[in-house]
Amino acid sequence: MSLYTSPARIVSLLPSATDLLFDLGLGDRVVGISHSCDHPGVAGRSVLTRSIVDSRAPQAEIDRAVSEAMRSGLALYTVDGPLLDALNPDLVVTQGVCEVCAVTPGTIEQAVRYLPGCLPADSVLSLEGTSVAGILADLRALATAAGVPDRGEALAARAQAEWDAVQPVTHAPRVLTLEWADPPFTGGHWVPEQVERAGGVNVLGAPGVDSARTTWEAVAAADPDVIVVMCCGYGLEQNVAFARDVLERRDLRAVRDREVWAVDANALFSRPALGVIRGAAVLAALLRGEPTAGQSVRLQ
Repeated sequence: MSLYTSPARIVSLLPSATDLLFDLGLGDRVVGISHSCDHPGVAGRSVLTRSIVDSRAPQAEIDRAVSEAMRSGLALYTVDGPLLDALNPDLVVTQGVCEVCAVTPGTIEQAVRYLPGCLPADSVLSLEGTSVAGILADLRALATAAGVPDRGEALAARAQAEWDAVQPVTHAPRVLTLEWADPPFTGGHWVPEQVERAGGVNVLGAPGVDSARTTWEAVAAADPDVIVVMCCGYGLEQNVAFARDVLERRDLRAVRDREVWAVDANALFSRPALGVIRGAAVLAALLRGEPTAGQSVRLQ
């Protein structure tokens, strides 16, 4: 696809890309989505993917299934190659950040390898951002691939200004973010940046690296002031349920001090989209002890 052309038919195989496309005013061009895309505007669009793991299962069971699939070299997602071929997209958007989170370019390649209308390489855009700056770079790249580079630049500039405007707390609490609770995984990629922008000190994780498996013994040793439950792939209600399980761990000072929070991970933390900017502001608010309606809850 040549630079600055305007593809009329776009397939988005990850929720963050779908959100960004709608932010760019391109929702009407999206003809196919992933099974996880939940933007209000995608009703009726063709669904091209499915997961081999049951997302309704308990977290420990999901972790075992994912770990076994990874050890066996199995892709966690499948793509409906014939449907993708029938949709005849000009642009397919995927990601290369996390094999667990969404379809990767390799899965698409396997899906279309034997089809007559195999996708040309320049029609597949893989988003790769693992930091806030990387997310904004992906936004610009997506806008350019979709033929609206000026919209991307303007939107990225507004997002950067919103990020810079977040008012951090001044007491520098030590914050543990949990992207999974059973077993515990610490927040990775851009999440430590969000904590730091909010004025917290991130524990058991580092900016730009993958979410990492840890233990409750390590959590107790780190002794965070605040624990924020933001399990990847879930909204506020489900994270409240996961956080209630964390409350059972009375050896943790944050639990005894009632400094355990649940947040809407999908909207604000898990997805590399503009929600992460708002997520930093929500973190700053909860570190001030201020619940944000529909976005965070302090467990009592």
